[in-house]
Amino acid sequence: MSFFGGLISTVFDRRYRGAMSDDAEGRSIAELSHDLLGSQGEVSGGTLARLILDRYAMMSADEKRAFFEFMTHGLEIDPQAVTDTLQTYRDAPSKSSYRAFAEACEPKRQELIRRLNQVPGATARLVAMRQDLLQLRREYPALEPLDVDFQHLFSSWFNRGFLVLRPINWSSPADILEKIIAYEAVHAIDSWDDLRRRLQPNDRRCFAFFHLAMAGEPLIFVEVALTKGIPNSVQDLLADGRDAIEAEQADTAVFYSISNCQAGLAGISFGNSLIKQVAADLSRDLPGVKNFVTLSPIPGLNKWLAQSELPAATKDTQRALAAHYLLEAKRPDGMPVDPVARFHLGNGAALHAVHADADTSANGIAQSGGAMVNYLYDLGQITFNHERFVTDKTVTASSEVRALSAMMDSKA
Repeated sequence: MSFFGGLISTVFDRRYRGAMSDDAEGRSIAELSHDLLGSQGEVSGGTLARLILDRYAMMSADEKRAFFEFMTHGLEIDPQAVTDTLQTYRDAPSKSSYRAFAEACEPKRQELIRRLNQVPGATARLVAMRQDLLQLRREYPALEPLDVDFQHLFSSWFNRGFLVLRPINWSSPADILEKIIAYEAVHAIDSWDDLRRRLQPNDRRCFAFFHLAMAGEPLIFVEVALTKGIPNSVQDLLADGRDAIEAEQADTAVFYSISNCQAGLAGISFGNSLIKQVAADLSRDLPGVKNFVTLSPIPGLNKWLAQSELPAATKDTQRALAAHYLLEAKRPDGMPVDPVARFHLGNGAALHAVHADADTSANGIAQSGGAMVNYLYDLGQITFNHERFVTDKTVTASSEVRALSAMMDSKA
């Protein structure tokens, strides 16, 4: 019965969709959105959602901006209703008065986004829609409240409970491997041979988070090198013709590249959960691995040097300047200037070591003169380090890094 019921529903939906598509000709996307917000039936709601998403996909940039302006201003909260329902709730707290207040506080655009998400494939299309919004928001800051709502909903839809961790290896489907090449954001993958060197050897690992609603799209992935000792050069890690080791011989797992894949999910945190989950899994599967570190870029170093009018770093001073920057360069809110430092320190890592000439690629030289840093993830100290960092902005660092930074203080 379920098969025939589904078949009948599909046929009805197609006929209904065709009829509604004809009726929708000449109606604006704003009118269709109001219809969707007022719809009660599952079939009619799904059909309207498809029509709106299809209409949006064919829009020009100006038309998309107009749609976003409608969502921002035409589906806004009513401040007077918020005030009135709050007063009612204060005077007579009850389930109904609280519900009225909660409904008044939520802009109708949030419900529109939810209803758009009720058809298959809609989640990926909404993520792409937010990517468009983020690009337009730079020029039209009045659209920022709409982005707050997108981010609020995505934070719920993409929380850790809905994510699946999958290993990526040389046997993974070709379309996934192609996306790993395309989305690699730290150390470009130049060819299929380059990708093979990162995935196939026994001392290499790659893991990605996926979402059930976007099963063919990685959200974020991390590339891991299993090594003896803590590395000080990404060239050595990625060298063609290097001597691989058996995974069981390794004592260190190096997270050398972490790449977010979906621009429309900017601001939704995945990296924290990804690193901790991968570290826990590797610790379980490879008990000989005791050290969990990154080999990370320092993307803001050269810019900070230029703004501070400090001389370009020589090899003798490069490590000291990098250590000083990572420990002392702060934003007005007291957080580190460097975005990679904020990410790892916020996850509970510690500044472990700074290396000169560690990334001699054009990008590495442009960002930091080739300097890189190891952040250490001590599984027993992550929570303590995180709490100190978010509570009082304390940066946990090794004595070696602090001594390097002190060298610059003594020269000041």
